[in-house]
Amino acid sequence: MQHAEEVTFGGSALDRAAEIRGDAEALERARLDPRARVVLVWRGKPLMEGDDTLSLVRLPMDHPVLGGMAPTVLLGREDGAAVFAADISDWEPEAQDADQVGGFVDTSEQVHPALEEGRSFVELRRVMTQLGPRDAELGATARGLFAWHQSHGFCARCGAASDMALAGWQRLCPACGAHHFPRTDPVVIMLITRGNAALVGRSPGWPEGMYSCLAGFVEPGETIEAAVRREVFEEAGVRVGAVRYLASQPWPFPASLMIGCHGVALSDEIEIDPVEIEDAKWVTREDVAAAMAGELPGLMPARRGAIAQFLLRNWLADRLDTRLG
Repeated sequence: MQHAEEVTFGGSALDRAAEIRGDAEALERARLDPRARVVLVWRGKPLMEGDDTLSLVRLPMDHPVLGGMAPTVLLGREDGAAVFAADISDWEPEAQDADQVGGFVDTSEQVHPALEEGRSFVELRRVMTQLGPRDAELGATARGLFAWHQSHGFCARCGAASDMALAGWQRLCPACGAHHFPRTDPVVIMLITRGNAALVGRSPGWPEGMYSCLAGFVEPGETIEAAVRREVFEEAGVRVGAVRYLASQPWPFPASLMIGCHGVALSDEIEIDPVEIEDAKWVTREDVAAAMAGELPGLMPARRGAIAQFLLRNWLADRLDTRLG
């Protein structure tokens, strides 16, 4: 797919500096470089600044908010200088609107007293389309890594507490010597079409009227194509024939790689599994175009920035390259 790397969180060509992760001397030189910067994350929210156009804040390594704490994760390099990330989730804001935190959309923002005015911690999903490709990739990488460290503090082999290693890209068990690496779960998300219609569904808890492409985790021993066919049949009772890969999207909420595919339905009768989804239906190109323009009450397209909307928009624009049927 020609436009595959235009998806949010993809296409910034970040130099991840993987060759120095295990080199203590090189890492120390990188930290001491006056051009080095650090990205802050608080409970999964990166530090942002700006109004109409947001940007990810990069602080100098000696900023007071760090309190002398060394950055824990190496994200990569920009213009030859290292970019680290630090998690300050132990900080407790003085006040917080509990009704805004969490849920499908977290509109709360947290302001640290040691930070300059106009800077706050913001939910990445809410603002991802306002960021440039590099800021989006750095924010997603930092969020995903810290979420993994938070949930994988103990060795899966022996249960002992593990230690962060390899500049934050590994956990090492001091008891049994096991090495653990950041987890990414493969998820297929599929644009299933039949003629001029696409299959969409919704999960309980989504905003009223929101529909998206069907999706599901790839199982052990299963190909991407087989996962697409299985998930669509399990959720909607629709059989799928030809399947092909289109694009992928890192989705660090908390740790998925969304594998976008296009499949051609062999049947159009829908029989949903209410345990899997709340509803599913066929929508025409005209329906989707109207919904994206806000002109079709009762049908809200997938979240902006998510690969589901990316796939639907490219389908509308006839930019899926080779057609399957």
